[in-house]
Amino acid sequence: TLDAVGITTNKQVIPDDPNPPLRPSGIRLGTPAATTRGMGEREMERIAGWIVDALRAHRDAGRLGELRRAVDRCC
Repeated sequence: TLDAVGITTNKQVIPDDPNPPLRPSGIRLGTPAATTRGMGEREMERIAGWIVDALRAHRDAGRLGELRRAVDRCC
């Protein structure tokens, strides 16, 4: 779902993760890429909002398209 809106993440093992390393529970955001583009706290809050919206709208292709356009405009 996040890839569909243009937000790339990686699976990541978290401390005390009950899952085996090949099935981690966490995700990693590429914050170095964001800061390289001059993004700060305000932009990261916006990105967090897009993540929440995308996960809530995972079955709504129209909403995912809107989010993709918003991400593309920002990034």
